[in-house]
Amino acid sequence: MGEWTLSVSAHSIRVPEVTVDGDTLVFTITSQKLNNDVGVCVCRTFEDFEWLQQSLFDQEDVPGLQGIIFPPLPGKPLPSSQPQAQAKALKQLGCLALSDDWKSYCKALEIYLQQVASHSTLSKNKALEGLLTNSEPPGKQRVHKGIFSRLSQAMGELRKENHKDLDDFFQDERNNNLNMTNFTKAASEKSFEVALTEQRLAVACGHLSTSLHLCASQDGPDSANFSKICMKFSEVIDAVKRNVEKVSENNVSTLGLGLEMDYRGHEAKKDMLFRRTCKLVEMEAAVKNAERAKPNKKAIMEEVKKVIEKDFEKISSVAKEEIGRFSEARVSLLRAALIDWCEKQLQTAREDHEIFSKQLEACEQLKCE
Repeated sequence: MGEWTLSVSAHSIRVPEVTVDGDTLVFTITSQKLNNDVGVCVCRTFEDFEWLQQSLFDQEDVPGLQGIIFPPLPGKPLPSSQPQAQAKALKQLGCLALSDDWKSYCKALEIYLQQVASHSTLSKNKALEGLLTNSEPPGKQRVHKGIFSRLSQAMGELRKENHKDLDDFFQDERNNNLNMTNFTKAASEKSFEVALTEQRLAVACGHLSTSLHLCASQDGPDSANFSKICMKFSEVIDAVKRNVEKVSENNVSTLGLGLEMDYRGHEAKKDMLFRRTCKLVEMEAAVKNAERAKPNKKAIMEEVKKVIEKDFEKISSVAKEEIGRFSEARVSLLRAALIDWCEKQLQTAREDHEIFSKQLEACEQLKCE
């Protein structure tokens, strides 16, 4: 790769909007060139992001690639009005699929690109440069099968997950990661359930507000006073509806997104640790084969063992650096989500306090009349 570096600032990367083209979402990506004011704007589909991720996986010339914690790419969005498709999207994407305008999903893609672009190794892949700056999309380029494709079989061997590690550091990391993955998944799912409940409550408030509005037009004794009460009550319920919608939107776009990305990050770390464990099993097998090899094959098997041991050492070295970087990044991301959540909910509470105070005054005046 030489001294080549990414030409845009990682922190300037944004995914500000998305347009719907049939059943395809087209994402706008903006960024800024380093050391000047030149801005870049491109449009990409989810398939382009998949192409980038596969290109990152297939860097066979990168030593210790299997020790890298790859930033998690969100699952494929399903922009369809079909109930089955919507249910599938909610199951696969959680909070990322709750916003009608895919705002949270765009933010997740933005975080993904920033994490790749700020990574000391992954940012040097020219596929990233192409995705961010080329006016034409990558297209249906066929990515050759690389090291991760060959690992797909090993990934299916779940028995290796419980293989005891030679290094206490990695054994502890595997144990802690298992617990953290379960905890963050549960937290993300609970946040998702809260957001869904809030959305259902908002819909129910909308129905009640509409029903009260319709009641106001009914004739009958004291219809004028009854209509005033119904209209005012309808306004109050409608204000409650808007409040619940705003609170739900805040939860989804801040804390919900943060918890979802935190969980996906732990899953990515889990994948890395498992890849290293697979390499450990391979190394131990090579050691045994070298010990048991017949004299005429001894030299060959020893050479194979040395190559695998060298790869394993490099993967472990990279993995330790990655774990430290990952810990700092996830804490920073979750802290930012919590701060944003608190700020938005406080702002919403202040705005709604003013609205409900006015509604209360109006109700008191109506009572006096």
